Amino acid sequence: MTDKTYRQIIEEWRKERNEIIRQENSWLALAGLYWLKLGKNQFGSDPKNEVQLPERIPASVGAFEYNGRSVSLRTNPGQKVMVNDAMTDFAILQPDISEAPSYIKMDGLQMVVIQRGNRMGVRMWDNLSEKRASFPARTWYAIDEVFRILTVYTPYDRPKMAFFPDLTGEKSEFPVEGYVIFEFDGRSHKLDINKEDDETFFLRFWDPTSKDETYPTGRYLVADIQPDGTLILDFNKAYNPPCAFTDFATCVFAPEQNHLDFRVPAGETSPKK
Repeated sequence: MTDKTYRQIIEEWRKERNEIIRQENSWLALAGLYWLKLGKNQFGSDPKNEVQLPERIPASVGAFEYNGRSVSLRTNPGQKVMVNDAMTDFAILQPDISEAPSYIKMDGLQMVVIQRGNRMGVRMWDNLSEKRASFPARTWYAIDEVFRILTVYTPYDRPKMAFFPDLTGEKSEFPVEGYVIFEFDGRSHKLDINKEDDETFFLRFWDPTSKDETYPTGRYLVADIQPDGTLILDFNKAYNPPCAFTDFATCVFAPEQNHLDFRVPAGETSPKK
């Protein structure tokens, strides 16, 4: 791999990342997150509604009803919404963690029920939001192949449970399938890494650049899988979590064991405003 070819690959990858967050139903279109109370949660543009929609939507459309286990939708008489491409006035909604989530669409909006632990909420995207075009371009460190690092992946005998902090300041317990070990600057380092359902290896990490140059709670990275099955951590492709782009994401951050003690001036930066 020549330096020029490698740089082209990274530059194209970064350009694609900048475009992805501006697509319909992307992070920049995310415009609301409403946690549901038990019983009826009215939705529409009236500020008194539990789920408040943009002004272009009728004041009252209907209600999400949460019974502690599941969420259903019922519209007001004479009104209908689209749920998974079918117009309806009633639906039992499948949450985002299910194999076939129920997506609600109306006048440029998309909504879905999200399930986080024992909580249920409604996430809303507004595809007419000007933020999709006006948000500043993502910024990156200069490409440096020093931070393209070969690692050795080792699965745990069985997934271990680890505590991951989230946006609320709480810590949630999630399984971790394995870890990677790599050498950098004459020292060995170990990081827990998750093997996702799509067979990719996903890393949450923090390093001292988060104090002043990158996202404060750390960054994400998907490892490159080589033909022989080895993994490369290419920190030039480290990227910010969705919380860097919207206040309505529910981000999970690096566990304490994934805090590196050396600076990683590679990948996405987070300019201080």
